[in-house]
Amino acid sequence: MEMIIRCKNITHYYGNRLIYENLSFEVPQGKILGLLGKNGTGKTTIINILNGYLKPRSGSCSLFGEKMEELTPQTKARVGLLLEGHIQHSYFNVKQIEKFYSRFFPNWKKEAYYELLRKLKVSETQKINTMSCGQRSQVALGLLFAQDPDLMILDDFSMGLDPGYRRLFVEYLKEFASAENKTVFLTSHIIQDMEMLIDDCIIMDYGRLLLHKPTKEILDNFHRFRFTCETTPADTSNGTLWNTGHIGTSWETYSFLPKEEVTQLLTRNGVSISNLEQDSLSLEDAFIGLTGKY
Repeated sequence: MEMIIRCKNITHYYGNRLIYENLSFEVPQGKILGLLGKNGTGKTTIINILNGYLKPRSGSCSLFGEKMEELTPQTKARVGLLLEGHIQHSYFNVKQIEKFYSRFFPNWKKEAYYELLRKLKVSETQKINTMSCGQRSQVALGLLFAQDPDLMILDDFSMGLDPGYRRLFVEYLKEFASAENKTVFLTSHIIQDMEMLIDDCIIMDYGRLLLHKPTKEILDNFHRFRFTCETTPADTSNGTLWNTGHIGTSWETYSFLPKEEVTQLLTRNGVSISNLEQDSLSLEDAFIGLTGKY
């Protein structure tokens, strides 16, 4: 299987602040991969590194086998890129901006652009600079579909979209990727959208990658455990229980382990717990369980 994105041992700082240390991951063709992390963990930074806009302190990235600092125009034309801030050239109207962008992409499919905008009820003669943030993002997403890229890189794709339009775009994107074996790498702060869309999930913490797993594996195997304990449970700092905390005698912890093993870990050294309950989680709940609430 061809690897469309490869990042190997990326280390990067802003000033003296570490963003990543030896970050490595790959994205195979046909996968939709979601990158999740709190603000400031470097989601936009890795997108800028991938596209050659930013040079890391060390390590390497490649798209379609070409190094980030040596991307050819032909390879760049295969990438549909949406950065925060969405669309430039706001003095154009909807029809003019389609004609402008069409000259840069050899596989341009304007019908994909106009089909999406018709569903979103955006007028062809409306100027970009008169639009709301949500409407601008709709135009930007339509332009991406018209490019017919082999790889889409979307940074906070749902910014400004209301729930109905977000759902419509998720459905369009999933169909686009699955029908033509396209690859998608995206971030979003609205994790429930990601749960419906992504095949694999990378979760980042400050300075490190917490995990990279299929989304289904996370949802099937990562759980919250709630219990009552009068004293502090046994040592939970062994890397198998996550973000154990309490309010009064009510405790919670998170783990990929089955309930029986969690019980054994919590009750070592004679600690007594009661009413241990296991909860299934949404992807947003799992994200909080892995990264903490703060």
